[in-house]
Amino acid sequence: MSITQAIIAHMTAMTIALLIDRIIGDPENWPHPVRWFGKWIYWIDSRLNKGAGKRFKGLLLVISMAVLAGVVPFLFLHALYGVHFIAGVLVEGVMIATTISTRSLSEAAYKVQKPLQLGDMEKARYEVSMIVGRDTDRLSEGEIARATVETVAENTSDGITAPLFYAFIGGGALAFFYRAINTCDSMVGYKNDRYFLFGYFSAKTDDVLNYIPSRLTAVVMTAVNVAKSRYSLGHVTSLIKRDAKKHPSPNSGYGESAVAALLGIQLGGLNTYKGIESNRAKMGEPLIPLQAGHIEQAVFIMKRTVYATWLLYLLLGGVISAITYTWS
Repeated sequence: MSITQAIIAHMTAMTIALLIDRIIGDPENWPHPVRWFGKWIYWIDSRLNKGAGKRFKGLLLVISMAVLAGVVPFLFLHALYGVHFIAGVLVEGVMIATTISTRSLSEAAYKVQKPLQLGDMEKARYEVSMIVGRDTDRLSEGEIARATVETVAENTSDGITAPLFYAFIGGGALAFFYRAINTCDSMVGYKNDRYFLFGYFSAKTDDVLNYIPSRLTAVVMTAVNVAKSRYSLGHVTSLIKRDAKKHPSPNSGYGESAVAALLGIQLGGLNTYKGIESNRAKMGEPLIPLQAGHIEQAVFIMKRTVYATWLLYLLLGGVISAITYTWS
């Protein structure tokens, strides 16, 4: 394919993916690549994460993911496009759809918000425990809302706009590879005794892959949501600049600080993991007390950001296509 054809294919596939995600989401019983990635990671972890050379063995996990989730899908799509352009676009659209989670993230957030608004704290604590790793059995309404908003804010980039970024520059195969590395990081990228060495390259590769998407997401998020916020563009951007780098992750702080600034709330603070307290850096200013309604507002911010990102890529794709067509 020419560059123009490749751009048209990726843009069309990305649009199909967003439509699939909006209509179907991520049905629980359907086969999903992330589950396949998880099984492969578990298999490698159980066999290689032992003895000497754990860091090198962890690098082998990343390399295997590059082959299985990057090279193999690329060759498959290349062959399929050779058979028929439409067949390639449709399959690539399905592939990209499996890497994004707009609908499932929204549904998970609303499962927390609904019982929280009804005062059913036990149900709300259970539902939030399904999407966060912290202890939830004693969380207050504000803490439950904070945990959910933080999850939506962080996963706007990790689970949606970052895969779209890689789909834009490299199609379904690159989006697949990104999602595989992100899964590696979520499973073995911990700084504990078991994974400090073995998960090193998974965590670092994920940090590199998310560097541009996380910052671009914060820019787009601010640009398309500030008109709905009661706070000025200057106020929001100043808080992002001040707070984003406080997060222990080099990338997650951008989405969290942007959402906090737009809503006038404060994220971060004291969390407990298996009884052990962890004090996270605070994002934003506590201008409004956190409550259940902020969950829905965070979901709206996420959705506007996702569709604005899609429109941005369509525009960029059109410009690049026009330039390459003129030069050809």
